[in-house]
Amino acid sequence: QVRLVESGGGLVQAGGSLRLSCAASGTIFRVNAMAWYRQAPGNQRELVAAVTSGGSTNYADSVKGRFTISRDNAKNTVYLQMNSLKPEDAAVYYCNAETFVPLTTGGGFRYLEVWGQGTLVTVSS
Repeated sequence: QVRLVESGGGLVQAGGSLRLSCAASGTIFRVNAMAWYRQAPGNQRELVAAVTSGGSTNYADSVKGRFTISRDNAKNTVYLQMNSLKPEDAAVYYCNAETFVPLTTGGGFRYLEVWGQGTLVTVSS
């Protein structure tokens, strides 16, 4: 079983910082792109930032210049450094990973997109 475990969420004042971590565990052949999404109550889940295995990054316009996504491939871990937090950043943040996992029978592997259960970020004014 492949799991994504997020950590680092919490309560922070506006203008403060948090660093989220997401570690992939289980039997994984390869972790390709990893990303952070967020969803506030009543809102649609949106992409916050993504990073490919080659290091290319993509950010939502609303977080550009404030958030930084990075990854440690040796640990299958992705991070989201969030600075200058605003109340509108408050949401449940979900980690996403595109992976290839070994087949349980025979050789080869299969594609598997995995989601974490989310970590809550609360920003107070």
